[in-house]
Amino acid sequence: MSSLEKPRTVFVCSCERSMPGFGDSVARGCRNGLVQSGDQFCGAELDRVRSALSAGGAVTIACTQQAPLFREVAEDADFEGDLAFANIREAAGWSEQATSAGPKAAALIAMAAEPVAPPASVTLASSGVILVYGRGEAAVDAGRQLAGELDVTVLLTRPEDVPPHRVWDFPVVKGTIRNARGHLGAFELTVDGFAMPAPSSRESLRFGASRDGASSNADIILDISGGIPLFPAHELREGYLKADPADRAGIAAAVGRAAGLVGEFDKPRYINFAAELCAHSRSRITGCTRCLDLCPTGAITPAGDHVVIDAEVCAGCGSCAAACPTGAAAYAVPDAEALLRRLRTLLVTYREAGGSDPIVLFHDGDHGEPLIDALSRFGRGLPANVLPVAVNGITQLGLEAWTAPVAWGAVAVRALSPAKPKHGLDGLARNVVIANLLGHALGYGPEICGLIEADDPDILASALVRIVPGTNVRKPATFLPLGDKRSLLRSTMRELHRAAPTPVDRVALPAAAPFGGLDVNIDGCTLCLSCVSACPTGALSDSEDHPALYFSESACVQCGLCAATCPEKVITLTPRVDFAAWSAPRLAVKQEEPYDCIRCSTPFGTRSTVERIVAKLEGKHWMFAGENAQRLELVRMCDNCRVEVVMNEGFDPYEARQRPAPRTTEDYLRAREATDDKTT
Repeated sequence: MSSLEKPRTVFVCSCERSMPGFGDSVARGCRNGLVQSGDQFCGAELDRVRSALSAGGAVTIACTQQAPLFREVAEDADFEGDLAFANIREAAGWSEQATSAGPKAAALIAMAAEPVAPPASVTLASSGVILVYGRGEAAVDAGRQLAGELDVTVLLTRPEDVPPHRVWDFPVVKGTIRNARGHLGAFELTVDGFAMPAPSSRESLRFGASRDGASSNADIILDISGGIPLFPAHELREGYLKADPADRAGIAAAVGRAAGLVGEFDKPRYINFAAELCAHSRSRITGCTRCLDLCPTGAITPAGDHVVIDAEVCAGCGSCAAACPTGAAAYAVPDAEALLRRLRTLLVTYREAGGSDPIVLFHDGDHGEPLIDALSRFGRGLPANVLPVAVNGITQLGLEAWTAPVAWGAVAVRALSPAKPKHGLDGLARNVVIANLLGHALGYGPEICGLIEADDPDILASALVRIVPGTNVRKPATFLPLGDKRSLLRSTMRELHRAAPTPVDRVALPAAAPFGGLDVNIDGCTLCLSCVSACPTGALSDSEDHPALYFSESACVQCGLCAATCPEKVITLTPRVDFAAWSAPRLAVKQEEPYDCIRCSTPFGTRSTVERIVAKLEGKHWMFAGENAQRLELVRMCDNCRVEVVMNEGFDPYEARQRPAPRTTEDYLRAREATDDKTT
């Protein structure tokens, strides 16, 4: 049941009349909503909120600034119902187009009521063992500042002159970190050139004999060595703090952060992973590597037929989930179904409240939300038709998140990014390219999706004004997003095609697209069915009745395992969307009559394969030539008959032809004498 159909009390505040009252628009968009309008629900009209909370049920308050106050009131009233908050002030009311933003306010309120299940979490535990890694006195000073709170060890790499201290209350050693892995509470280090200081060091620290390959463990690493980071995307590695040794303020900030990293810390398990769906590898042949190519932190590693994701290292960018073609890696903050459900509610409510030409603007909380707030407070505010949607990170957006809003009636979809993002945007850019190819081919417009890179609210405002809306859909879709990630992607593609202004049956896509077809050289295919065994999604299948190869295009994820496995190398990937093929039954790529055993008539193999083998062996191999020619009949027999005949004849296929007897000296002399006699 949609949140639009559930009875709900909705408080719509004008925030002391600093913005229009949107009560009428909200009432039109939110069916079964008991709308209460006011000017100061956090102050003079707080009793109205308290009364509704005391009555229980479902309540939405269109204010996020005073959410802590309203939660406190709910707690005092023993409220156990559904309490949601929506920001309509910065997103809609504080804008030059505020008088036209009523439909947007209704849409934002309806979207906020959509339930989102909290993700599972992992716990990182730190007991405060810290390794300070540096070159000189700065590292020792940082260690001294932390020694009162943490268990400190200072590791000096290629140390400068460091004067010894009269009393060492924490160890100072020498060495260079060769390898590092782990996370907050579980770092494992390999150190080369490890050496202890000489107790007799006088003017500066002197170190004894060194050794390579020393092991060390730490909960926290403070790196002020000035060298390259120990980890990829190091700023995302929990527990690893890096500062420039010449930046005193930066070192002080890092020391302060390190001091607080003691105890247990919960972080979301950003990715739900189903190993059985992974198309990484089969039989030691590598297929899909999309997630491995995109992960910025190295949290994903191969593990046989699938990959593994280290939840403790994962920084939550979601690039793996956005690129995963099978849905093996699925984002959980929120999951794809919950995100699409919120988008559907947003766009359906906006349309029912009277809005037109909606533009969806994805943004995160760390960068996008403050930028939108600044635009509303000091600039023109968001246009009335721009609907902001907060996500944990824009890199989590899969192809379904870019295209579903278009099917539901959005004329453009944009994502807001910093000019220098902390996560790579390669995966996001790839999905945008695919979405635009689909949109252009289906008549929606040449650039329905895109990225806005802005750190300044005025740049954001200018970018929004320059958006050229796409063509409106013939009839906006209303499908409910249900199922796993792959199912959502398939249903979204079908609805995008159904609602398209100028639908076409086939759209060519670039490499690494999550769906496509196969070109098979029929003449070269022997129906060995190795590709069927390798296919992880069942897109390729066979028949129990006769030798045949079938293909279901809607299930193909373009992992490439079939092409890599095929011994004849007759399979080529063809990235595309073929909507007609998606709706058709599985395609018979090749099928043949089986070859009947010449002894028992049991069908086995294919006629073309058996005949090809006979042609290659006949008269050309010693095992099947001359007096052994009759053995060629074995190739024309099924497994059972072949074994029976071989056993009865005592034939050893591994036995070579009889080697000639060695020729001795006596043999040579005897042959020479015989020759001489003949000559005489």
